[in-house]
Amino acid sequence: MGKITRLVDLYHYLQDPHLVARFQHFCGVRETRTVTSTAAAGKGADRTHEHNNGTCRRRVTGGDDSECLAAIGAGEGEKVQTAALEGVGKRVVSSNVAANRGEESENPPRNGALVSAVTAVGEAGRKGRSAPAAGARTDPSGNDKEPGSSSTVKPLRKNSLTGDAGQEFLIQNRFLYYAFTFGTELGNELFYITFFPFVTWNVDAFVSRRLIMVWVWVMYLGQCTKDLLGWSRPASPPVIKVEMFYNSEYSMPSTHAMSGTAIPFSLFFMTYGRWEYPFTVGFSLALCWCLLVCVSRIYMGMHSVLDVIAGVLYSVLILLFFLPALDLIDGFNLTCRYAPLIIVCLHLGLGLFSFNLDTWSTSRGDTAQILGTGAGVALASHLNNRLGLMPDPAPDQLPLAAPALGAGLLAAALLRLVLGVLVLMATRALMKAVTIPAVCRVFGVPSGDVRKARQRMEVELPYRYIVYGAVGFNVLFLVPLLFSCTRLS
Repeated sequence: MGKITRLVDLYHYLQDPHLVARFQHFCGVRETRTVTSTAAAGKGADRTHEHNNGTCRRRVTGGDDSECLAAIGAGEGEKVQTAALEGVGKRVVSSNVAANRGEESENPPRNGALVSAVTAVGEAGRKGRSAPAAGARTDPSGNDKEPGSSSTVKPLRKNSLTGDAGQEFLIQNRFLYYAFTFGTELGNELFYITFFPFVTWNVDAFVSRRLIMVWVWVMYLGQCTKDLLGWSRPASPPVIKVEMFYNSEYSMPSTHAMSGTAIPFSLFFMTYGRWEYPFTVGFSLALCWCLLVCVSRIYMGMHSVLDVIAGVLYSVLILLFFLPALDLIDGFNLTCRYAPLIIVCLHLGLGLFSFNLDTWSTSRGDTAQILGTGAGVALASHLNNRLGLMPDPAPDQLPLAAPALGAGLLAAALLRLVLGVLVLMATRALMKAVTIPAVCRVFGVPSGDVRKARQRMEVELPYRYIVYGAVGFNVLFLVPLLFSCTRLS
């Protein structure tokens, strides 16, 4: 019983949002303390964000269901609608009474939604402290600091579901802010759409296509597990939301931590012995990459410590089973005559399963996007093998030696990356413009409001799958073919 009790205590400790808040405080992230008008305080105070796997509703505390607003579309930066202010004063008094009694709200915030601002103001009043003027800096003890000693910033990007831009906060350590911002970007789309093509076109296509397979399976399993468990993001307050983009999605496990573990260590596993470099250098780079991504998610206020630890362990478990099977899977994709049909059907089936897990959310589209990319890369690999394009180096050519770095080599690599990404962006724009209206017409979905149409499973699944399938296909087939024809390969 003693061991079980200690494990339960450890679980609660690692899941505690106050642990995240203390880490943020240690890294120099501070909340702003500003005096707001009574009406503004009441407006933000008597509402909570109610998230259900990405469906966000604004509910007035103590109100009936008729006061709830409809769910808001995602990914397009829409403004969050606000409820009416009728009876604000009465509800503010009720909120203060509940705070004084230590009672919990009937509708607690989920996924890190903001808790009543009136409660925070009331506590400050009860402790005899007055809030500093707007724009003033404070140290951890609440004392005013000289202007310019801190930077007031907004969270990174709007919430992908609600369009909520979040609350301002203070940054007192700019180096950590920029370092962890870079770390969190290592798990976002912009990184993927540049890193995987760069490795394909400039380093090793053999490694790249296998690395993409690992990424697809790790991210797919992570997203599905996250939606099955349905754990909320760390509550805010006490956590400060340095990033808002994924705030409406569920939290456990951290898919950033999963990709931040799987990509660098898979890259190290696949390249060590294939390329000539010291073991300690490769392992150290992979470890630093992993730590930077994982710690950044706690700094951003997006995950508890337990979410990150679980993401790392889950990713390691997947790699233990998946990496030994890479030769078999890659050989099947290249040589089996029925591989294209099986690949398309398998990825579509997995996408349908993920869309049926819960209500619509941005993670549904992200999952279809990942599966489509993986299918496109696998199909391009099969076609390249059939046509004899981009052959893998013979075993007697291994290990490969890195070429000497020079201005010409760097210029050629940069040129390939820029031209290739432009082709991918054009592919994405063209396929998107053609696919969405076509899918809407096939399934009889009104296409006047594209945002609403994209939330329908019968539209978003084929649209994302086809668009990013074409992008993935061009990464490994069309763009290298263009480089070959223009002598840029």
